[in-house]
Amino acid sequence: MKVAIVKYNAGNTHSVAIALRRLGVEVLITDEASLIRSAHRVIFPGVGEASSAMAYLRERGLDEVLKTLTQPVLGICLGLQLLCTYSDEGDTNCLGIFPAQVKRFNGVLKVPYIGWNTLQAEQSSPLFQDVPSNSYVYYVHSYYAEVCPFTIGTTEYGQDFSAALARDNFFALQFHPEKSGPIGQAILYNFLNIKY
Repeated sequence: MKVAIVKYNAGNTHSVAIALRRLGVEVLITDEASLIRSAHRVIFPGVGEASSAMAYLRERGLDEVLKTLTQPVLGICLGLQLLCTYSDEGDTNCLGIFPAQVKRFNGVLKVPYIGWNTLQAEQSSPLFQDVPSNSYVYYVHSYYAEVCPFTIGTTEYGQDFSAALARDNFFALQFHPEKSGPIGQAILYNFLNIKY
């Protein structure tokens, strides 16, 4: 199986690649449309700022490439946020796969939010097969996607937010599976084995 990790100057591609190689898959970090389109799975990770990340994607035509992919796609952290409709961060129009707004945590909460928290996951999702409810996963973020009809997992930090989203062949996680120990590895394994 070939897995393409989308390269768009938004961090954490190498830690994701290491986690995937532990699962025995061939990983390619690339911004070439043809290589992304031909991969069996696409991972869209990210740590960074929404408006500059979207500008990089648009400059290379990767925004249109990502929207038209038909194989399973997994957004991680900023990747989840960019798959939503709009982000308050930099007043940014995003890819619009998920009809959710991305907002900044309010002022009474410590931002960025860093640490472990429980995931309330829809057990029926293939992403969470054999993942116990209330499992702990690792977060680092200042913005969150609101809960929407495509939310398949939530976490509470001041309010519930979308910890995981799924729509057709698109999946996304706000937390970092590559930093979430055995639970994160199990979720990545499930993504690699989704039948689509």
